[in-house]
Amino acid sequence: MLDNFAGLQIILSLLVAFLVAFSATPVVMLYANKIGAIDIPKDNRRVHKRPIPRIGGLAIFYGFIISALIFGVIDENMAGILIGAVIIVTVGIIDDIKGLPAIVKLICQIIAASVVVFSGVTIEFLGIPFAGNEMIALTGWISSVVTVIWIVAATNAVNLIDGLDGLAAGVSGIASISLLVLAFSVGSEPNVLIITAAVAGASFGFLPYNHNPAKIFMGDTGSTFLGFILATVSIQGLFKTSAVMSLAIPVLILGLPLFDTTFAFLRRMLKGQSPMTPDRGHLHHRLLDMGLTQKQAVATLYTIAAVLSLSAVIIEIRNFQRGMVLIFAVAIIMFMGMRVRAKRAAPRLRRRQAREEAEKETMDN
Repeated sequence: MLDNFAGLQIILSLLVAFLVAFSATPVVMLYANKIGAIDIPKDNRRVHKRPIPRIGGLAIFYGFIISALIFGVIDENMAGILIGAVIIVTVGIIDDIKGLPAIVKLICQIIAASVVVFSGVTIEFLGIPFAGNEMIALTGWISSVVTVIWIVAATNAVNLIDGLDGLAAGVSGIASISLLVLAFSVGSEPNVLIITAAVAGASFGFLPYNHNPAKIFMGDTGSTFLGFILATVSIQGLFKTSAVMSLAIPVLILGLPLFDTTFAFLRRMLKGQSPMTPDRGHLHHRLLDMGLTQKQAVATLYTIAAVLSLSAVIIEIRNFQRGMVLIFAVAIIMFMGMRVRAKRAAPRLRRRQAREEAEKETMDN
């Protein structure tokens, strides 16, 4: 168990990250406008109608790194995580300003993940759901490959859900709080708790500027950083300590972005497209197409993320079956609620579609 001093450091880590990110975001907004890092809506995938600064992730990273350096112990594992994060953020900034090919970003993500693996942060075993205490031991290159795949997958999953105001920041904040609770419950080392708290604080510190209507976007700078750091702290906090459900728990906590990304890739491949081809088939797009407003869609996705995260906590402290009961119970309620909401929103959706068609005709003429 943590002593009072260590607990105080965790709380301070969250607060410092929150305050630094909150204070840094207006400065980043000015800087983004100065260097031309602006998101200009060019297609129907964009839900905003005006140019908005898009390197807000720099403020998130700044809040995180300041807090981690103040309260964390820079050992080999921590150094690897921070160096990898710097690589991810650097690539994200370049991509947000100038744009980079998907293959270049993927290679850089693999390099960043490899730095983490080289520092000793690896997945050493996997627990199997429904198999009691059965474990799969991972050694040598297999452990390294699985770790890299996990980090790169989570990095891109969070990146791909960053489609509505406040969505990625809020979901990441929820996930980090859940990871913090679980890491504490399984007795993770203080360093893991401190950097997890820092990521939560930085995410929530950025959110006031990013909720609808957003004043700034986090861009790839923020979304890839959040995915990367959540993946790495889950390895240190859960894969190395949770004795039974080490696979299911992190997957559930990051379930919303992971499932949405998996379905997006499958959908595109079934259509004969590249998995990296952008489209308007993500879950948040579908909610908007049902007639929900941005705020309603984001609130719905927050609820899903929170339920999945809470289920992960229940699985860890109770058992797998009880966690599934919560998921199915909430799923039934949400399904019924969405049907009612969709019927009520139908007239508003028709008016919005008519307005968009009229705007398109005006632009054509």
